[in-house]
Order: sequence, then structure tokens, then C-alpha cells
Amino acid sequence: MGLGLDTQTSTAASATHSTPHGQRKADTGHLFSIENAIDRAAQSLMNAQQPDGHWVYELETDASGTAEYVMLTHYLGEAPKLELHQKIARYLHRRQLADGGWPLYTGGPINISSSAKAYYALKIMGEAEDSEPMQRARRAILSHGGAEASNVFTRTLLALHGIVPWRAVPMMPVEIMQLPAWFPLHLWKMSPVARSFLVPLLVVNAKRPQARNAYKVGIDELFNVAPSSLHLLPRTPHQSAGLFALFRSLDAMLRAMEHLFPKHNRQRAIDSAVAFVGERLDGEEGLGGIFAAAAMVVMMYDALGYPRNHPLPAMARQAVEHFLAIGDREAYCQASRSPVWDTAFIAHALLEAGTPVAQAAAMRGLDWLRQHQILDVRGDWATCRPNVRPGGWAFQYANVHYPDVDDTATVAAAMDRADKSTHGEAYREAVVRSLEWIMGMQCHNGGWGAFEAENTHSYLDSIPFSDHGAMTDPPTADVSSRCLSLLSQLGQLPANSKPANRAIDYLWRKQQPNGNWYGRWGVNYIYGTWLALCALNAAGVAHDSPRLQRAVQWLIATQNEDGGWGESCASYEYDSRHFAQASSTASQTAWALLGLMAAGQVSHPAVASGISYLLATQGQDDLWEDASVTGTGIPRVIYLRYHGYPKFFPLWALARYRNLRRDGVTRVAMGM
Repeated sequence: MGLGLDTQTSTAASATHSTPHGQRKADTGHLFSIENAIDRAAQSLMNAQQPDGHWVYELETDASGTAEYVMLTHYLGEAPKLELHQKIARYLHRRQLADGGWPLYTGGPINISSSAKAYYALKIMGEAEDSEPMQRARRAILSHGGAEASNVFTRTLLALHGIVPWRAVPMMPVEIMQLPAWFPLHLWKMSPVARSFLVPLLVVNAKRPQARNAYKVGIDELFNVAPSSLHLLPRTPHQSAGLFALFRSLDAMLRAMEHLFPKHNRQRAIDSAVAFVGERLDGEEGLGGIFAAAAMVVMMYDALGYPRNHPLPAMARQAVEHFLAIGDREAYCQASRSPVWDTAFIAHALLEAGTPVAQAAAMRGLDWLRQHQILDVRGDWATCRPNVRPGGWAFQYANVHYPDVDDTATVAAAMDRADKSTHGEAYREAVVRSLEWIMGMQCHNGGWGAFEAENTHSYLDSIPFSDHGAMTDPPTADVSSRCLSLLSQLGQLPANSKPANRAIDYLWRKQQPNGNWYGRWGVNYIYGTWLALCALNAAGVAHDSPRLQRAVQWLIATQNEDGGWGESCASYEYDSRHFAQASSTASQTAWALLGLMAAGQVSHPAVASGISYLLATQGQDDLWEDASVTGTGIPRVIYLRYHGYPKFFPLWALARYRNLRRDGVTRVAMGM
């Protein structure tokens, strides 16, 4: 299989462009300060390691998820938890913008859906309508279109609470569960994330229950028109005008005919949905390992009349609690939990740091990861790839039906570099199995999607329900880069590997005219360009390649005056779709530095300035903090603030810089 299990021990071992002796001597003082920063950061990370070897940091999103948690407890009629509510209220107040609304991301404008839910949650928890924050929120929401401008999912929640009519929500007949595989709206043509959320929602939509709402809390004051007069939302920019009109006509027809649907067919469809959910519940992680799906499962069981103490709804309800992050003064609801993701990256960073104690900590983390490899469950991905053996990792503690190739490539690359650094084969079997799965998940165009192969039915983004534009899981440059990096690190180079050759062709096709790459799962062009440069370097592309140099020049041109790099989530907006420069962050600076070093630019002044920025911003806890959001869930819908990103990526960048300068080489040997 050409795993390339050689005995390179340096992360910068392949090229041998030597640095002059005088220059290396001049670097001594600078490298000493870097060494000190590396040691401090590595020790701080090791102090945060869990007893069983893994790491996990909080995963924060906008106010929506936290508000939805409050709305769920209100829907169920649960007794208020006063101390928790106080902490949640403090959190929501802190996240409120000065002009009154709530944004999707740091520095972003008001988002109506997030704002309407945050306002409603505060009102549920007892906030008076005439309080200053509520008045400010109300003015902001009304002046930006009112709660009637909320997205489809928010409208669905408001319909469940009796605030808007069900005709304001698109038809989602549960009979979708019974459609044949060839049908355009078949469940398996949707992305796993959409699928895991949609299935319980189909049941809720069929039953259309009403929240207990014991206190009769309403938010009519947030609407510029009577909520009872609302109809469906208009088309969003990503939706095809023709397809949207067709699906709207279909929606009207289904709505008119719904009373004619055979009851026995509906019950069979509901039974199929319930079976689908039950099979995929993963204990504390809930359905799909995401809060929104876990909460919808709770409402599904409630709508079907399951008693609260039944094992399935009890497990689903308990899973919701595990998304809470509760501090001394504040509490919020996480979008998901990221132990596999965090542990894999920290293993890379500590292996780069290179001390015996750091290496030992990294390998304890990798041992934990090895236990979580999914080897026996053929998840939803197997529908498209029935002949491929399982071998991946999921993002969360448990999510066996939905491993993703992004996590899998990151874990396998760390395991391979650990084996190389120890001249051993402790992880060889796990790496071989993961490589087999990743190669089997490659799409026909040479790229990889996150969860499934060939999940590219883009017409689904034009159905009225899909105002979020994320009904599919197409190949992306960032995920594909990570896979190509792994293949190349393991000896599967484009010259001798058809999958790697197809992957490099895919990456070149995805390069933007200005030289960068779009980042689907991280913000945004800095993220995508970092990963593409690492992959191209690992695949053996010459550093003086004109196409690679375009990316290098783009990164250098976007550096901030303070030496760092920063990019706002505004890069994803429909009306821009270009790089939105922002204040520097530690994580995005580290990505840019890793990308430039992968392209052979270790001696460039921009790299030295970036390293100086990281040294100057290292905190008193020996790590870094980013107030800005640098992770992406669904562009324009949900963004993710990974609390671990500014802690481990800067360490990785500093250690790599030290290694390259110390060893006098310019080509990074590892894939990532």
C-alpha cells in the first residue's frame, strides 16, 4: 500500500537547503524565546489533558442554541432551574449587541433569527418586557424586518410554541421516509447533518404539537405584521428561481391534499422515522452528536406520547444536558462536542514540540483515539459505498453512524507521524484501515465531502425548507486537502497513486483566480489556503510553481500590520464572497504561518512578523485566546468558536518554525 513508514524524525526532514552558519548563529537568541514559548504552551496543554488521555474544549456558537435550550424546557413544561436560568440570562445579555440585537459571529450584524430566539428565551426566564435590554432588542428586531424575517427553522420552533401558524412553515410530509431510492427527494440524497435533523422534524411536523407554555409567553411585539397572517418565506439567493417556484407549487399541492393522505401510510412513515432515530441514538451524544438534532428528538418522542421515563426519550433528554457548558457565572449550550478533533490536533502540536514528555502526552492521546476508531458499524455512508470497510473517526465521543473523513485524515496523520518519530508501528494497523476507508470515500471528481461520497444533489438546496443552503455534503477543497496530505504522507504520491493524482487535479481546479482556496469548515480563505498549501507541498509540488506562488503572495498580501492574520465570517456572505479582512487572531495567524512554511517561505519576513505576533500575544496562562469566531458549521447560518483553536494551533506553528530554522531546511516533511 506504500505507507512510506520510513524513519524520518524531523518534521522538516526532506529538503536540505541549508541556512548559512552565520545566520543560524544570529537566530540563537530569537529561537531561545520561541523555545521558551513552546515549552510553556506545551506544558499548559498537557496540564489540560484528561486522565484517560484525551482533550476537549468548549465549542460555542451564537445565542441561538442557548435560546433553543430554554425554549425546549419551556416546550416540555419543565420546572424552571433558577440558578441555571440566571447564568444563561447573563450569557445572553453579554452577547447582546450595543444596538440591541444578537449576531451570528463576533463583529457581525444583527441576525433576526438569533435575536428573536434570544429575546423569547429571556422572556421565558422572566425578563420584563420593559427592561432596557428587552426594549433595545425589540427596537432592533423591528427595525431590521421584525421576527417575520426569521428563517424556516426558527419559524418551525415558533409554530410549535403557537406564535406563528403552520402555514408559515414549508410542508415536510413524513411520508418522505417511504419514498423509493430513485425519487429526487429521497432521504439518502441529503447530507447526514440535514438527515439527522430532518427525520425527527418530519414526525414533529406531522403531529404539530403545541408547547405547554404554562406562562402563556408570547412575542407578538416583535412582529411588524400580525403573526397569524404569515405565509412562506421568499426565495433566498442560493436557491434557483425555477426550482424554487416548482417546489413552492408542490408545497401548495401537498398542503391542499394533506387531509387525503392515508392514515396507515402516515403511520408506517412515522414508524420508519422512529426506527431510524432509535438506531442512531448514541447515548450522551444524542442523534448525530449535534444539539439541534438531539433537541428535536426529544420533541419527537414527546409529540408521539412516549412517557418521560421511557428509556429512549429519557436517554434523548439526558443527551441534551451534556451540551451545556456551565461556568461560575454564565452558562450556554454548545453546538456539539469535539474531543476527537481537539485531541488529534493537540497530538500534532505536541509531536511538533518534540520533547519526550510532550511526545508521551501525545501518544496517550493517540491511544485514546485508537480506541474510538469505528471498525464495525457501517454507517449511512455505506449506502453509497457498500463495498468499503469502516475505518474512520467521528468528531464526538460517540457518533458511530457518522464518521467523517476530515477527522479521520487528521487522526491518521498524527498516528503516522508518531510511529515515525518512535521508529515503531504502534498505530500502523489503525492507519492502514483509515487509509482504506478514506480512499474508498473519494468522489468521482477527485475530491472528498465531509461525511459521504457523491452527496451532490444541489437541487435540494432550492426546496423551501432549505433556506440554509446545506442540504448536501459536496466535496470541498479543505477536506480534500487534508485527505491528499494524508495520502502523500503515507507514500501515496500523485506520481504513483491514482487517488492522489485525481485529488491534486481537483485542488488545482478549485483554486480561486487570486490564488486562494475557499474554506468550508473554517473561516475561510485563510483556512482553505493553509490546508491546500500543506497538501500541495506533501504531494511534491515545487515551491516555485507559479500556481503555488499565487497562493503565497495572496497570504502575504493579506497580513495585518501587527504581523497577524484575521478574517471575518463576512467572507461567506452572498453579496461579498471575497476575503473579509479582520483583526488578527491567534488561530488564523497560525494557519497562515503553517501554510507559508509548507510553501517553503520559512525565511520570509512575513513569517517572522507572524511569529513575533504570536510571541507578543501569548497570555499569562501560556496560551492564546481568540474572541473572534474562526470555525464554520453552516456558512451564513451557524458559526463555531472552538475554544481550543487559539490554544493548540499557535503552538504547532511556533514549533514548526523552530524546527525548520534549527534544522536549516525549507520543505516540511509531514503532510500537515
